[in-house]
Amino acid sequence: MKYKLKGLYEFVLNSFFPVRCPYCDIVIDPQRYACGECSKNFPEIPITTYIEGGIRCVAPFLYKDSYAEAVKRFKFNSRAQYAKAFAFALVNALGSSGVDLNFDYITCVPMHKEQRIKRGYNQSQLLARHCAELMQTVYIDALEKFRQNQVQHTLSGAERRKNVKGVYRALNKEKLKDKRVLIIDDIVTTGSTLAECTKILSKSGCGEICCAVVCCAE
Repeated sequence: MKYKLKGLYEFVLNSFFPVRCPYCDIVIDPQRYACGECSKNFPEIPITTYIEGGIRCVAPFLYKDSYAEAVKRFKFNSRAQYAKAFAFALVNALGSSGVDLNFDYITCVPMHKEQRIKRGYNQSQLLARHCAELMQTVYIDALEKFRQNQVQHTLSGAERRKNVKGVYRALNKEKLKDKRVLIIDDIVTTGSTLAECTKILSKSGCGEICCAVVCCAE
């Protein structure tokens, strides 16, 4: 009976809030992660970069064209439902790049509570939770943003590094010791935010740390 109710709920939900392709925003089958046209144009090779400290960061897409527009809609146009499709692309990119997917925990770059309330959700947390589900790994809130700062995209590289200092702190330190952790964000540009977050995780006793994002700036 509960499975029939779940199916009815999903039918009603998809009727009022149809699933859309994140990359072109057309309505697609609820079981798909992108339309056929966008899928066939996906990059064949994921992007791998390294942030400060030599930590690997993997992305399925460059931050340009339809991928940049998709992330903007995800963040600013209330397209929270894109998270599942983006997570699918992230997990595929990680696997294709040779990353060992057996992480102990998956976490995300946190938002300050005031910013999260204003937006309605933390897009990076949604991504991380869906990645954890796909990878059958535990999601954990490993970091907290306890202090507001300026919006990063308005700043230069040097200003960004300074802007993220002292705004994050570790949570659940006892669970992090010697664990392999994957930290998720939506975009990496200079890498300042992820670098600061990974430093805090390392100081908290984490073992290997890897990063993954939807888009990497050129």
